[in-house]
Amino acid sequence: MTFERRRSTLRSTADLIASGLMNSEAADAIEPVLEEFSLAITPHVAEIISSADPDRAVAKQFIPTSSELGVLAKELADPIGDSRHSPVKGLVHRYVDRVLLKVLHTCPVYCRFCFRREQVGTGGEALNSNELLAALNYIAAHPAIWEVILSGGDPLILSPRKLADIQEKLSKIDHVRVLRIHSRVPVVDPDRITSDLVQVLRGGKTTYVVIHCNHPDELTPKALNACAMLADAGIPLLSQSVLLKGINDDPAVLTKLFRTLVENRVKPYYLHHGDLAKGTSHFRTTIARGQELMRSLRGQVSGICQPTFVLDIPGGHGKVPIGPGYLEKKTDWRFALVDPKGETHEYSD
Repeated sequence: MTFERRRSTLRSTADLIASGLMNSEAADAIEPVLEEFSLAITPHVAEIISSADPDRAVAKQFIPTSSELGVLAKELADPIGDSRHSPVKGLVHRYVDRVLLKVLHTCPVYCRFCFRREQVGTGGEALNSNELLAALNYIAAHPAIWEVILSGGDPLILSPRKLADIQEKLSKIDHVRVLRIHSRVPVVDPDRITSDLVQVLRGGKTTYVVIHCNHPDELTPKALNACAMLADAGIPLLSQSVLLKGINDDPAVLTKLFRTLVENRVKPYYLHHGDLAKGTSHFRTTIARGQELMRSLRGQVSGICQPTFVLDIPGGHGKVPIGPGYLEKKTDWRFALVDPKGETHEYSD
C-alpha cells in the first residue's frame, strides 16, 4: 500500500512496511524497540519522509532503529527530574513563577529522542476531571505562579472544546497572567490548526505557542500556513529545537532552520542539548560541539535568529544556558572579550 492510499497514523511495523517507509527485514529488527517505546508517524510526516527528505533528516527523528536498544548507565527514565517536582498528578512546579501542566500523555508523533518517552505513548492517559481540578486548585493556591505551560503529550491534539474549557478555568485564576503551549502539531499535523482552534487560542489569557521543530525540511508549505494562521491571529510564536547528531548539528542547517522560522514570524527560543533519556545516545552531540555551532552563528546570522543553547540538569535541578563564553575576567576591573571573529580585546570596567 502506498502512502497516498494510507491516511491514518502509522503505529506499527506493518504500517511502516505498507507505507513503503521500511522493508520487512528492517521492521523485524525494530520490533523489540516498539515493545519499549511507542511509534506514531502522521500522514503528513510520512509524506515528507517519502517524498522530500533527501538527507533522511526527518526520517531519523521518527522511524525507530535498533540503536534505541543501547541504553547507557547514565541514561534515565526521568532525565530532567519531573517527578521530584510534581506536587499533584500532571503538574510540575520546578520554578517559582511557573508550572508545567501535563494534561495528557499522547502526541501526534513520537520523537525517537523524546525526554518523556517513558511516560508518553500509545494508551497514555489524560488527566480526568478530578485530577485536572486538583492541579487547578494547586495553581490557584499558589499566587507566585504567573505562567502556566501546557505540555504533555501535545496539548494541541485536544479538541477546541476541551482546550477552551481548560483555558476558561485558568482565566478565573487572577494571578496566572500567561499561558504557554508547547506543541509539535503545526509542523507534524498542520491540518489540526483550524479556525476553531485559533479562536480558542485567542481567548482568555495572553497565549504563546512554542513550536517544536528541528530541521528546515519540517517547514513545509502546510506547516508554514499553520504558523501563519496563528501569527495572523496575533498569537506570539516561539520555537524550540533539540541539537541532534547527524540531523541538524551543522551551521548551514541551523542557519536555514532559524532564518526560515524568523521569516515566518517564529522567534527561535531554545536549542536544547540532548537529554539523558534511555536509548538516545546516538542522537546526542557533545556540549563542545553545541558551543562551537552557536559560536559559528554569532555575528554571521541575525541576532533575532539566535536561540539560547540550554541543558536541563539531570535530577530536576533546572535549565541553564551553556552557550560559548565571550568574557574572561583578568582582574576586578579588567576583562578580555572575544569578538565573533575570534579576536580578543581588552576592556576596563
